[in-house]
Amino acid sequence: MRIGSGAGFAGDRIGPAVDLAARAGLDDLVLECLAERTIALGQQRKLRDPAVGYDPRLRARFERLLPVAAAHGVRVVTNMGAANPLVAGEVTRDLLVDLGVRGKIAVVTGDDVLDRLDLRLPALEDRVPLADHGAVVSANAYLGADALLPALDTGANVVLTGRVADPSLFVAPLAHRLGWELDDWPRIAAGTLVGHVLECAGQVTGGYFADPGVKDVPDLAELGFPFAEVASDGTATIGKLAGTGGVVSKATVREQLLYEVTDPTGYRTPDVVLDFRPVRAEQTGDDRVRISGAAGQARPAELKVSVGYRAGYRAECGISYAGPNAAGRARLAADVVTTRLRGTGLRIRAEVLGAVRDSGEPTDECRLRVAAMAPDPTAADVVCHEVEALYTNGPAGGGGVRADVREVIGIVSALIPRSDVETRVTVLEVDDAAA
Repeated sequence: MRIGSGAGFAGDRIGPAVDLAARAGLDDLVLECLAERTIALGQQRKLRDPAVGYDPRLRARFERLLPVAAAHGVRVVTNMGAANPLVAGEVTRDLLVDLGVRGKIAVVTGDDVLDRLDLRLPALEDRVPLADHGAVVSANAYLGADALLPALDTGANVVLTGRVADPSLFVAPLAHRLGWELDDWPRIAAGTLVGHVLECAGQVTGGYFADPGVKDVPDLAELGFPFAEVASDGTATIGKLAGTGGVVSKATVREQLLYEVTDPTGYRTPDVVLDFRPVRAEQTGDDRVRISGAAGQARPAELKVSVGYRAGYRAECGISYAGPNAAGRARLAADVVTTRLRGTGLRIRAEVLGAVRDSGEPTDECRLRVAAMAPDPTAADVVCHEVEALYTNGPAGGGGVRADVREVIGIVSALIPRSDVETRVTVLEVDDAAA
């Protein structure tokens, strides 16, 4: 089968995904759009308005992608449901009606475990109880392929989820198409390897890899996204469409293999514990790399949970200085602000950006950036007020003040027994009459 990667994060481009759906001969296209903070921020938006919380780019992406995917028989699997998968499913159904496209949408829920998570549990990062970090706003378990297979069994054209482990979004359609059992650890390990290589989309075709003169990537402005041709034994060839920018090489694949892997001997996912040590990458042609050799052990008994909490407010503000001795005046402004804020108890970071050229000579234009964390928006606003006051209470020639205060959602993680996580599939359909 052939599976493509149409997004690697919430802000990814949609054009390469549409191109894959139209020209790559795909069976499945996966859009991976969630990160730990992304879903916590989605939960925060949902608290303010129950009608939101899904990926804010969902409709814009699907307007372009779904007609093309439907025309070419490509199944779309995505976690753009974020903190509100059911509403995301309803939005997608309404969009299909507007577009006049028939389709079946399967929505996977159950990753939201806030109501059953023991907040006395220690966070994995610092062993401090979850509740002691701040008011908890979200707790989402990383679901695995077993949660997605019932959705795929419905014959859906679009599968929408919330928090699912990134490689599991690929493992499920691979297992579904190729008939793998989920306790066939060698094959599930191989599928997880494929998912890990593809999950960040353009990163394996040269994005976040390029370094001019060191690691050159051709036509980066027109970067194409990757696909994998996967055999029944799990071996796979990573490639990209002809005529697109970027490159697929042993180097790009190897860098992606190392991405976010803290223990290459035991990479834990909801589906398998993956051992990267036997993995081999072999260049088989232009923009073609064969990957094989993944080893796996039985999946963990617990699921990881990403926990979002209110971590306070960040103030970030700045002012520019230009002309002779610009850097000296900016440094004096930094001293004024830090002195004025000394009694607030806030930890202040003040830095002068662009003070010197590459040659080491001073520039005639630079900017003071001031940032701080505060327990509430009022305290954060005090920081920005002091920067604004530099207009007439600071050094000569300051201008262009910009100030921003926003709440920060912190992230920690914990483990929860699989038995405490119950998933469900809801099917929404657009028939000929509705379309």
